[in-house]
Amino acid sequence: MTQQFKDYFSERSDAYRSYRPGYPDELFAWLAGLPSRREAALDCGCGTGQASIALAEHFSRVYAIDPSAGQIENAMPHERVEYRVAPAEETGLPDAGVDLIIAAQALHWFDFGRFYPEVRRVAREGAVFAAFTYGLLAIEEEIDRIVGRFYRDVIGPYWPPERAHVDAGYRTLPFPFAEIEAPPFAMTAEWDLGHLMGYFETWSAVKEYRRVEGKDPLELVGGKLANAWGEPAHIRQVAWPLVLRAGRVA
Repeated sequence: MTQQFKDYFSERSDAYRSYRPGYPDELFAWLAGLPSRREAALDCGCGTGQASIALAEHFSRVYAIDPSAGQIENAMPHERVEYRVAPAEETGLPDAGVDLIIAAQALHWFDFGRFYPEVRRVAREGAVFAAFTYGLLAIEEEIDRIVGRFYRDVIGPYWPPERAHVDAGYRTLPFPFAEIEAPPFAMTAEWDLGHLMGYFETWSAVKEYRRVEGKDPLELVGGKLANAWGEPAHIRQVAWPLVLRAGRVA
């Protein structure tokens, strides 16, 4: 709910593209079935385009916007995706031209008082807005305990305040649209230890800890994780709780 863009993500945008998990295809198929047309979709706070590319499988054109030039520079190209450096509150798109608007792991960063009117402005009749987010990962009990202590006790004070909305499953965010009941979706990946550590590199609290403390917090957790993980190349399943809120834009 900020008035000014806080750029937590331009630094190491390449890591964001490489190590962030993907969303299930079933999620986008379900979302694409909600609006009355599939001519255009808008991905707000698109990052490096994980969700944008998935939307392009269902819509003729996808507008993908992010205020971070570094994220857009590292975005995944697609012939039906048009990337733009722009804030979600000022998309630059024409009125009433979009059938589906999404915010994937991004809504908690937006200025709601300006963003929701922008959603209504760009939405075509019959359009739908959807926001989804995922919280702390789960692997297995011992690893989860180590990651949980790292998340809360080591880097916890360095998370920006907006992170609290993610931890609350977006229940604390305003949502001024007629909500649509969504089915459950599973968000999983198969990673080795190196990929997990790369994922931690994308966390804003890790970057802020380094800036403030002048040292790397991953050194405090790396050894413990290595002992619990075993062979670093061993592949383990990683799961995240995926929260989805969707509604029709009147």
